[in-house]
Amino acid sequence: MKTHHSIVIVGGGNAGISIAAQLLRKDSSLDIAIVDGAKKHYYQPAWTLVGGGEFNIQDTERDEASVIPEGCTWIQQMVAGFKPEENKITLADGSDLAYDYLITAPGIQLNWGEIKGLKENLGKNGVCSNYSFATAPYTWECIQNTKGGKALFTNPNTPIKCGGAPQKIMYLAADYFKKHQVSTQVELWSGGTRVFGVEKYENTLKKVIARYGIHTQFFVKLAEIDGPAKKAKFVGIGEGNKDQEYWVAYDMIHVTPPQSAPDFIKNSPLANATGWVDVEKFTLQHVRYKNIFGCGDAAGLPVSRTGAAIRKQVPVLVENLLELMKGESLKGVYNGYSSCPIITGYDQLVLAEFDYNNNPMETFPFDQSKERWSMYQMKKYLLPYLYWNQILPGRM
Repeated sequence: MKTHHSIVIVGGGNAGISIAAQLLRKDSSLDIAIVDGAKKHYYQPAWTLVGGGEFNIQDTERDEASVIPEGCTWIQQMVAGFKPEENKITLADGSDLAYDYLITAPGIQLNWGEIKGLKENLGKNGVCSNYSFATAPYTWECIQNTKGGKALFTNPNTPIKCGGAPQKIMYLAADYFKKHQVSTQVELWSGGTRVFGVEKYENTLKKVIARYGIHTQFFVKLAEIDGPAKKAKFVGIGEGNKDQEYWVAYDMIHVTPPQSAPDFIKNSPLANATGWVDVEKFTLQHVRYKNIFGCGDAAGLPVSRTGAAIRKQVPVLVENLLELMKGESLKGVYNGYSSCPIITGYDQLVLAEFDYNNNPMETFPFDQSKERWSMYQMKKYLLPYLYWNQILPGRM
């Protein structure tokens, strides 16, 4: 195995594959290596639809080898650490890999173990989560098997990938219960401060919550699950309810686990004070190491962590890296665009699009804060097609 590559990309997910593909489309002679030990590649945005009985989980999985761009070296190992002063990364086997330019795109870490009792109950006792390929189908089982009582949906007080996902499955479940005349109380227990950060879309979601009769509780975090007793413990984290405990009985509970940058990022010289890759928010260049860039969920950007955000970050990073390689000033600017297709029921979706300042940045010539059948069809059919056939191959 070569011990040096001109460009090393850490992470073979959406961001890493898209960056490599776009770079090679610009210059097929580039020496690029992707470092990732994963054998499978997942289209995770469809897992909400899997949990709602609308998508086949098998259609979200492909072999990682099938998405590695032609002309790119795939190093099938995980990363153990970084030596930015030496322009090297350390691989899981202890060997070093040298680079001229480094791109960090390792994704986000799901911290299941932070909630007592979650690991041992996930996938049984009515405890489900769409944040795992293995457990997303069980969410659909739980929705179908719930015949009353309470259905709880949790949102942690940490940044998460796809910030709207905890609510999307909640609205699908509420719609299912309503359509099938199942008298179940749906509740959102959230570590956040509000339903959604952009007022235009939040106003619509408040009406959706009222329509389904959903109860909401903010400034709390899930601390423990007692699966056999079907009870969940929440702890208050706000000024008014700090450390207050709530034990809540449930018939089903959908858990969104706390999340963070991967440990090998948090414990590295690349991290900022909160553990994310310390990049400049407009250029995506590392603030201290100028031959390093960051992209995607692990980047320390004040932005929703979504595939749509990655789609706008990638061409900026590619442009700026190529300019840096030529010795030119960086001209690419990322404005913080992100998008969240918020499913509000079967065949209904609000397409939220916004920038760093939470100002709407809408694509279509109509009010996207309204629930639309057409946007649901786009989410279910068009976006998966574009992901596999246009985004990963670097065509968009």
